Amino acid sequence: MSQREGSLEEPKAESSISLLPHLEAKIRQTHSLARLLTKYAEQLLQEYVQHQGEPFGLPGFSPPRLPVAGLSAPAPGHAGLPVPERLRLDAAALAALPVLLDGVRRRQAELNPRAPRLLRRLEEAARQARALGAAVETVLAALGASAHGSQGSPTEAATAAAPAPAPGGFSAKVLGLHVCGLYGEWVSRTEGDLGQLVSGAPA
Repeated sequence: MSQREGSLEEPKAESSISLLPHLEAKIRQTHSLARLLTKYAEQLLQEYVQHQGEPFGLPGFSPPRLPVAGLSAPAPGHAGLPVPERLRLDAAALAALPVLLDGVRRRQAELNPRAPRLLRRLEEAARQARALGAAVETVLAALGASAHGSQGSPTEAATAAAPAPAPGGFSAKVLGLHVCGLYGEWVSRTEGDLGQLVSGAPA
């Protein structure tokens, strides 16, 4: 190999090596965002319960379990999946949450028009879920994994994510409670899954 040919090979090697710190920085940045949003999700849930009146927030109150169109809770076997597959599921759930949170915000605007802070938190949560989902998809792309094609996705078809007819007052409050809970569960799960990459644990 001539000296000229050797010089052409060097930038390629350098670019492949320089990608690694960039990827690590993106993962850490996304993990920090997920950790921050986990705290915000706890605050949102507390704020939501405070504005729903009795029996919400009372000791021993167990709300009925209503299905949330377009999203389910993390499956029991989620933690046993490879990290890229877990992140795909996280990204799918985060993509579904903004529509659901917006629906809760609109219903709360009717039920609790004098709760501007709650409405603002719901609006911010939808925006934050969208931002975190985009960041997770960026991490997946950098890892060489597609954000689509997950098996056992927590979301249904895109059309199923459209809001169902508005339920009555109590049912709407319960449904909103479950949506806020799912937001917290998926943000927290995303934080844990990204933490596996940050800590260097095997996928």
